[in-house]
Amino acid sequence: MAAWKSWTALRLCATVVVLDMVVCKGFVEDLDESFKENRNDDIWLVDFYAPWCGHCKKLEPIWNEVGLEMKSIGSPVKVGKMDATSYSSIASEFGVRGYPTIKLLKGDLAYNYRGPRTKDDIIEFAHRVSGALIRPLPSQQMFEHMQKRHRVFFVYVGGESPLKEKYIDAASELIVYTYFFSASEEVVPEYVTLKEMPAVLVFKDETYFVYDEYEDGDLSSWINRERFQNYLAMDGFLLYELGDTDLNASSLRECKLILPEDIPLHVGKLVALAVIDEKNTSVEHTRLKSIIQEVARDYRDLFHRDFQFGHMDGNDYINTLLMDELTVPTVVVLNTSNQQYFLLDRQIKNVEDMVQFINNILDGTVEAQGGDSILQRLKRIVFDAKSTIVSIFKSSPLMGCFLFGLPLGVISIMCYGIYTADTDGGYIEERYEVSKSENENQEQIEESKEQQEPSSGGSVVPTVQEPKDVLEKKKD
Repeated sequence: MAAWKSWTALRLCATVVVLDMVVCKGFVEDLDESFKENRNDDIWLVDFYAPWCGHCKKLEPIWNEVGLEMKSIGSPVKVGKMDATSYSSIASEFGVRGYPTIKLLKGDLAYNYRGPRTKDDIIEFAHRVSGALIRPLPSQQMFEHMQKRHRVFFVYVGGESPLKEKYIDAASELIVYTYFFSASEEVVPEYVTLKEMPAVLVFKDETYFVYDEYEDGDLSSWINRERFQNYLAMDGFLLYELGDTDLNASSLRECKLILPEDIPLHVGKLVALAVIDEKNTSVEHTRLKSIIQEVARDYRDLFHRDFQFGHMDGNDYINTLLMDELTVPTVVVLNTSNQQYFLLDRQIKNVEDMVQFINNILDGTVEAQGGDSILQRLKRIVFDAKSTIVSIFKSSPLMGCFLFGLPLGVISIMCYGIYTADTDGGYIEERYEVSKSENENQEQIEESKEQQEPSSGGSVVPTVQEPKDVLEKKKD
C-alpha cells in the first residue's frame, strides 16, 4: 500500500512538472516570417536560437519561465523565440551573429541583452528598456524608493540644456545597462550639494558623484564607467564588461600608461582584485579581501575615476587571462582593455601598503606585464591551443586520443607510403637500367660472333663488312 502511494505521488509530481512546462511554453510564441511585418505592433523580447546549440537548450527552460512571469504580471512586453537557422534572413536583418541572441525590439529600435542568463536579470532588462528612456522623479518619496530599489542609477537635474541633450543620447545607448531619471532641484535629497545647474549625478554605494565635464571628459564615457558599483564580486563576464569602458585621457597620461597626446583612448578602468578561495577561512584570505574593501571605501574620492575594486573566487580565470599560475591568495591589478597586468612588488600587510602599490602603478614605477603586442598574441595562440588539448585529455582521454591520434596516424601512414613509394621506384628504375645495359652488352657480343670467321692457322681474323654493291657483283 505504501509503495502504491509513493508511486501515485511520483506520477502526480511528474504530471505537475509536465503541465508546468506546457503552461510555460504556452506564453512563449514561436515566430516565423510574418513576424517581420507585425513586430512594430508590440514590444517584443525575442530569443534567436539554433536547434543544435547547447547554450540555447540550456536557456530554453529559463526562457519559458520568463514568458510565464511576464504574462502573469501583465507586462506589455511579448516574449517569443525564433529559429535563426530556419529564418536566417530575418535574423541577419536584426544583426544576429551568435546563438543564443536576446533582443528587445521596440518600434524600429533593437536592444541587445548582454547580461547573465537568469530569469530575474532578463526580466529586469525587459522592464528597463521597454519603459521610458528618461523616467521622471516627481517627489522625494519616489526618489527614496528608487534608491532602495536600484544599486546604481543616474539623474539629470535641471531644465532644458545642451547637457540634457547629451544625457538623452547617452541614455539611448546605455539603457541596456542602467536606469536614467530626471528630477527638479527640490526633489534631490538635502545632503546633495550642487555647485552649478544643470547637473548629472550617479547614485551608488550609499553616496553620489557629480559629472564634471573638464575632469571626466565625454558624458557617455563617464556614464559607461560609473555604471558599476565601486566594489564587486568579479567573474569573467564582469571583467569583460569592464574592459568595454573608457578611461579619461588625463588620468592615463598622468599615470604614464599612454604618453603621446594624439593617441585615441579606448582603455578601461584598472581593476584591483583580491584573488582568494572563498571556501578557505584562513586569516590571509579574509585579510586581503578586507584590505581591498577598505581601500575601495575609504579612498573612493581618490581612486574611483581610475580604479574598480573587487575580489574573485579562485585563480582559474585569472591564470587563463595572465597565461601564468598565480598563487592564492594574492592581489593583481588588471588593465582589461589591453591585457596588461601588475603583480605585487611588496608584501601587502595593511591598507597603507595597498595604497602605496596603487600609487606606484599610477606614477609608473611598477612595470606592466602582458599586453596585446604581436609577441603576446602569438603566445596567447600557443597557450590557448595547449590549454584546449590539455582540457580535452583531462575531461575525456579516449576522445583526446581519437581527435589527435587519428590525424597523426593518417599523416604517419601517408608519410610512410610516400617514403616507400620513392624507394621502390628508385630500385626498380635502377634494376631496369642494369638489365638494359646487360642486354645491350649481350647483343654486341652476339653481333661480334656472327661477324667473326675462323682463318687458316687457327687465328681468328675479324671480318670486314664489304660494301653492298661489291656483294651483289659477287653474286652475279
